[in-house]
Amino acid sequence: MGQSTMTRERLFALRETISRLENENVPGLLKTARKGNPAGFGQITSKQEEGVSGPVLSLGIDALDAILQGGLPLGGLTEVRTVETRDAGAALGFVLALAVLCQSGRQSQLGSPILWIGQGMAASEAGHPYGRGLEAYGLNTGCCLFSSPRTVLDALWIAEAALSLPVFTAIILEVRGNPAQFGLNESRRLHLRARAGKVPILLLRQAGAEEASSAAVRFLVAPAQTTGRPLPDGSVLAGSIGNPVFHVTVEKSRAFASPAFLMEWNSHARRFRHILPETAAPFSEPAYPLAEFPASAGGPGGTDEMGRVLAFQKAS
Repeated sequence: MGQSTMTRERLFALRETISRLENENVPGLLKTARKGNPAGFGQITSKQEEGVSGPVLSLGIDALDAILQGGLPLGGLTEVRTVETRDAGAALGFVLALAVLCQSGRQSQLGSPILWIGQGMAASEAGHPYGRGLEAYGLNTGCCLFSSPRTVLDALWIAEAALSLPVFTAIILEVRGNPAQFGLNESRRLHLRARAGKVPILLLRQAGAEEASSAAVRFLVAPAQTTGRPLPDGSVLAGSIGNPVFHVTVEKSRAFASPAFLMEWNSHARRFRHILPETAAPFSEPAYPLAEFPASAGGPGGTDEMGRVLAFQKAS
């Protein structure tokens, strides 16, 4: 059954309100809808579209780029989160791959550094970056700056100060869980400053629950099974470990669905490759699965569904 005219107008009015809240310049959606275009976005001119999305960086996977309306926003806040601490390595690898693409994509600013802000608690759980490993992953460490603030407030202050300086190719902000000092207002400030400075800021949230955020895009990342290293004859080297593979879910975007992708990162070619589910290696479940508890760290008490829990007998 088709949507009524009143329902469509309410839908476009809601879109326009959300766009204003996110500081997006999306003029004339209602006017376009009243002209009879059911999609609402089909009549936006190229000039208007440029104001909507701004510069973007293609991730090299057509289906994902289409959902992101061209690619990763190069001006604004992008969030990458994991459900559990043990998935922090996968999320870190995905964020580093995005940083490598930012370095490779901005040829005019090839000497511009990448700033990595690792809040103390996050670093104590997932470790500090290792220079040679970053270089092997494709990152130019000669153009990287690292900061290890002790508190979340210090990390936010450094991030906001860095966004006001038009010298960085990208900024990585790593936090743990959902700290009370980093909520919707703080994410909005970072997003607006990043948009004004046309600098991408990548929020890496380890063991964090899904919460309201001003990020234009949010990814949920989990590890995926990798294949062996391919040989020139097309076979696979037995017992070897191939390129890292990520299970990436687009949790927040302008698309209505939340699709998932299996993405392989090739550090030598500096590009992603889409792995189709039917060709992916089977993923072995852990022998002793654990309940998933986000590290809220003073923020919301986590999601309602906490998974399996263990009840301790009351001591007498």
